[in-house]
Amino acid sequence: MKKIAFTIITALCFSASATELVYTPINPSFGGNPLNANMLLSKAQAQNKHKAPVIEKGYAEQFQTSLERTYLNRMVREITDIAFGENVEDSIFNQDSMFMSGDHQIEVITSTTDSITVKITNIIDGSIVIIEVPRFG
Repeated sequence: MKKIAFTIITALCFSASATELVYTPINPSFGGNPLNANMLLSKAQAQNKHKAPVIEKGYAEQFQTSLERTYLNRMVREITDIAFGENVEDSIFNQDSMFMSGDHQIEVITSTTDSITVKITNIIDGSIVIIEVPRFG
């Protein structure tokens, strides 16, 4: 009788202290702890066997790309200055100008007083993009 009473009391004590199991995801995308993101990303990157191909450019190609990028940046600054009324007298675009960049021909046409027209022509397929920038000022 003591064994049965002890078993019942023990079962009641353990069942009273049991709690509900709650699933908590690890991935923060599915509601997990946001501090797990760096750990999961580093594990994924360590397992990734695919690498982007590295294309080495020669010094001459890098220099040409840098010159083209610098000239295009200058053109954009000049067009912006003309469009907003700053330094119009000092502009390199007081007359129409043309620039060749790779397979593209860029023409800046300043014939109207209301807008600046930039015409970009792809030499290979003949497609043309025309951008009109309104002048303010």
